[in-house]
Amino acid sequence: MPIQPYDLAIPILPSRSVNDTVSFYKRLGFEGGPHGFDSGYAILRRGAVELHFFTHRELAPAKSSAGCYIRVLDVESFYRSCLTSHLPSTGIPRMVALEDKPWGLREFAVIDLDGNLVRIGQIIEK
Repeated sequence: MPIQPYDLAIPILPSRSVNDTVSFYKRLGFEGGPHGFDSGYAILRRGAVELHFFTHRELAPAKSSAGCYIRVLDVESFYRSCLTSHLPSTGIPRMVALEDKPWGLREFAVIDLDGNLVRIGQIIEK
C-alpha cells in the first residue's frame, strides 16, 4: 500500500445492510463495495473521499446520531453530481440543498438510508 502524502481521517458509519448502503452511495458517484475479507463491512470511495460502513442491523435510522463532514475543493460539482440521484428533500433518505452558511462554508447534506448525516462543503473564499 503506498504511503499517503497527507494525514487522513476515514469515518466509519453504521449500516443496516451493507449491500443497500453500497447501492445508495453508488448513486452518489462512489465506487467500491463490501470488503473481500468481511462482507459485513464496506469501503466506498469518490475521488480522495473514503467512507467505511459496518453492519448494525438494530440501527433505527430516525434515531441515528452518526455522521461526518467531507470538505471538498469543488462543492458545486459534487452537489450537481448528487442531484442526479433524485433524492427527496424530506424524510430518510434525503438531500438538503446547497447554500452558503454564516460560519463561512458553502455546503449541502445527504442523509442516507440509515440516518447517517453526511455534510459536504467547502470554505467560502473571501
